[in-house]
Amino acid sequence: MQTIKTALAAALATIAFSASAMTPIQDAELSTVSGQDGVSIAANLNIKIDSFTYTDTDAVDANGLGGGSVSFNGIKVNGLIAANIDILSRNSFLLAAGAAGVTDSGTFYNKTTGGDVVQIAIPQTVVADGHYLNVSVDAIKMGNSTASFGSVALNQIDMRGTTVWIFAH
Repeated sequence: MQTIKTALAAALATIAFSASAMTPIQDAELSTVSGQDGVSIAANLNIKIDSFTYTDTDAVDANGLGGGSVSFNGIKVNGLIAANIDILSRNSFLLAAGAAGVTDSGTFYNKTTGGDVVQIAIPQTVVADGHYLNVSVDAIKMGNSTASFGSVALNQIDMRGTTVWIFAH
């Protein structure tokens, strides 16, 4: 009985290995293969930053002006964001840029010799529609003071339809 189990296990392992073996594919065969292009990324952001401080490094003048700092404490970014990433050919990029309202892409991209462009696009419709980005700052303080000017919140930041293009030059 043990011999039968061993033989069966060996046969199953052989089938599994042969099923997953990689075989070369010729160019002619590869040209008939089709599939999805691009990559989609979705994230539920929960970012916390202890503080952001701006310091004026100017020397204090005779009137006591100059120097000082302001800090933004308890910074939080949360919400859902999704993006599609695609590679566009030169012609596809020029069409997309024109559709986005770019009147002369030649000011930043070479229209005759420019290469492929990475496009990052936030879709118009997302799975969790209505759950947009929120940014908040718990306290705004001057210098080393413990007193706060208050807080700031940017709620429901809707970035749908935003497109970013990245290319080499």
